[in-house]
Amino acid sequence: MSRGNSTSSSLTPTDDALIAAIRDGDERALAHLYRLHWPMVSHFVLQNSGSEDDAQDVYQEGVMVFYEKVRDGSLELSCQIKTYLYAVCRRLWLKRLTSKSRFGVRLLDDEEHGPYLNTGAEEDLLAAEEQDRRFTTMSEALNHLGEPCRSLLEGFYLLDKSMQDLTAEFGYTNADNAKNQKYKCLVRLKKLFFTHYKEEPI
Repeated sequence: MSRGNSTSSSLTPTDDALIAAIRDGDERALAHLYRLHWPMVSHFVLQNSGSEDDAQDVYQEGVMVFYEKVRDGSLELSCQIKTYLYAVCRRLWLKRLTSKSRFGVRLLDDEEHGPYLNTGAEEDLLAAEEQDRRFTTMSEALNHLGEPCRSLLEGFYLLDKSMQDLTAEFGYTNADNAKNQKYKCLVRLKKLFFTHYKEEPI
């Protein structure tokens, strides 16, 4: 099993090289990976009621899941990259088909790239979806926060402005007053975040 810099014996030398290059920020390696396994995912989506555009959307999302796991050092592999990507993209396409149909969906799998189960891809994809949901909820909470809290928090946390700069920008008498206001805004933001987060369907 591979985590961070360790490598599973099930990986090919090409897989090892691709993971190392992507981890080092080599964009050519990512482009090569994209071209390498695109036909596999395209064939799968097309034979399961999808279009070329559907296949591209699913594949791009699947590659990004893989890329982010490699870059943050949390990737675990007990299979080859192509099997992992197949599992991720299969899950993504199944989710789309299920959302469009009132009936059960049965996918036709490519025997060459199965089995798709027990690759760790399912857990990684669910984690990525959960992270996206948190970011979306936080963005919505910021939108509901109102001014000046929204601009104050964005200025400090996103734009990396100092408390002195924010004190002058928002007209506070001193930096301590600005800090107190920032704290109150954070409390409000957390309440909004958890209220919206709990209300969202799982």
